[in-house]
Amino acid sequence: MQVCPTFIPLEHLHEGALHRGLLQAAAFHRALRDCPERTVWVRGGGDLDRLDGRVGLMLSMEGAEPLGWDPGLIDAFWELGVRMVSLTWNRRNAFADGLGEPEGGGLSRLGEQLVDRLAALGAMLDLAHASERTFFDVLDRAPQATILVSHAGCRSVCWTPRNLSDEQLRALAERGGVLGIMALPLTVDPDAPTLDRLIDHVDYAVELIGIDHVGLGADFIRQVHRALGGGPIHDALLPPGMQSDACIEELEGPRDYPNLVAALVRRGYEGERLDAILAGNFLRLFRNGLPAA
Repeated sequence: MQVCPTFIPLEHLHEGALHRGLLQAAAFHRALRDCPERTVWVRGGGDLDRLDGRVGLMLSMEGAEPLGWDPGLIDAFWELGVRMVSLTWNRRNAFADGLGEPEGGGLSRLGEQLVDRLAALGAMLDLAHASERTFFDVLDRAPQATILVSHAGCRSVCWTPRNLSDEQLRALAERGGVLGIMALPLTVDPDAPTLDRLIDHVDYAVELIGIDHVGLGADFIRQVHRALGGGPIHDALLPPGMQSDACIEELEGPRDYPNLVAALVRRGYEGERLDAILAGNFLRLFRNGLPAA
């Protein structure tokens, strides 16, 4: 299964965000139409039972910028298939503060309305990139919603605002959520971007919140961007001197997942515990969090 997020680059943040979001949703549907023998549109939990060797594709929204100032527009994106939403990407928008904002604000009034609507629709709420206050505001505002953090690390292993504090990790687990361990040097360890350091994050999270709440959220988008000939990706959180397309040693992209699996096995993950991290925990979350139909 592949989660396919809409994302608005900085240059389109204030103008054309809705247009860009719709273009990306259209590309998602074009992929489904062009490859029916290889893909399945995932809108409900039952769709996960009819993959039959095909790749399930689920549309998500990484940052609610396409909605502009209108929470009601989320209904249109829901009809297009969006089933997972993060309110922001590091920066502030009309709905919430991201973790890149020094003031560390939370949900706005519009953000509260958006969270209420997302909860009513049954959308899964992704708290990656949210400021700490936004993180806890969402938990309080939507007590019945399915919560996850799709890609981040553990702040106690590597300190960066992009990672989660122990308090956040515990709160995520209490809500039945899953943390996807991110595979970028920024969150793993800028000074030692290795597989062993990535597994340190897995070990720490498993010990703190339990095996059922840890998965993989590599976020290889920067490597894909480089492969397609793109230039640097702006990220104010990157340490000075770090290239935006930097990658973990022996884990440059999806083709290197066998290296990650081998590293997990060396740390003692095997059988059900290994399966839980590789896929089981997120598949359980999606089955429970997606609409039944």
